Amino acid sequence: MNKSLKQIGITGGKGGTGKSTISILLANKLVDQGKKVVLCDCDVECPNEYLLLDEKLNNEIDQVFVEFPELIKEKCTKCGLCVKTCQENAIFQPKGGYPVFINDLCSACGACKIVCPNNAIKNREEKIGKIYRNNINSNFVLVSGLSKPGFEETSVVVRKLKKIALNIAKKESADVILFDTAAGTHCSVISALMGVNKAYAVTEPTPLGAYDLDIILELCKKLKIDTEVIINQSNIGNKDVIKPIVDKYSLKIRTEIPYSKKLVERYSKGKLKNFKELNEKITL
Repeated sequence: MNKSLKQIGITGGKGGTGKSTISILLANKLVDQGKKVVLCDCDVECPNEYLLLDEKLNNEIDQVFVEFPELIKEKCTKCGLCVKTCQENAIFQPKGGYPVFINDLCSACGACKIVCPNNAIKNREEKIGKIYRNNINSNFVLVSGLSKPGFEETSVVVRKLKKIALNIAKKESADVILFDTAAGTHCSVISALMGVNKAYAVTEPTPLGAYDLDIILELCKKLKIDTEVIINQSNIGNKDVIKPIVDKYSLKIRTEIPYSKKLVERYSKGKLKNFKELNEKITL
C-alpha cells in the first residue's frame, strides 16, 4: 500500500446530517487540488453517493459471499453447545428439538462449527452483497457496496468493500481514500472506521444532533481515532448545543458549513459532481 495514502472516515451518529454530501464536496476539493481520490460508500444497506453524482450502479466488479452454518441432523445429538457459543444469538433450539440457524442474525464467524463435538455443522455459501465501481473522472473513483435486503450483519459486506476499495486506491496510486460510514454506531460503522488515520464527525446544530454527536465521539474515543467535528447547516439552529459536546472530548470544530440554497437544489437533482461552491469550507 502507498505509504502516503491517507485514510479518512466521514461519520456521524445521526442520519441526515450531510455525511454523504460533505464526503463528495471534500472529494471534489481534493480533485481540484490535483489529488487522486477514492470515495468508498460504506452505507451498504442504502448507498446514495452514486445518486448524488448522477451515476448508476451498473458496473459490478465483485460479489460478497459468506458461509452460513447448516445442520446435519443425522449427526446432531441436540447438546446445545452451538447455541451457548453463538455471540449473536443466531441459533434457536426448542426444548427437545434441533438447533435452528437464523441467517439474518448470523455473522458467519464459524464458532458453532468449531465447537460442535459431532461435526454436525457444515458450511453453505450464500451471496449477500455486491460491489460497484464508478469512474467519476480521471482522479475520482467511487466504490459502493450493496447488501442483500434484510441481511442484518452488513459488516461482512463493509469489510469486503473496504478491502476492494483499498486495492483500487493502491492500483490508482491514490492520495486519499474517504470512507463514508452509515449512520449510528453499529458493527458496520465500526468496520468502516477501523484503520482510518482520521475521522470527521458530521453533526447539525440541534438537540438531536448534539445527542448523537456525543454517541459517535464516544465510539471514536474507544477506537482511538483522531477525530474532529464538522457542523453542517451551521447558520440554522443553535450551535451552542454542540460546543459542550466537543469540549467534553477535548476536540475541536474543524469547520462550519452554512446552509446553501444552491447546494440543496443541486443535491435534490443529484448534481453534486464538480460542485465547488462550498469547497473553501471543506479542509483536511
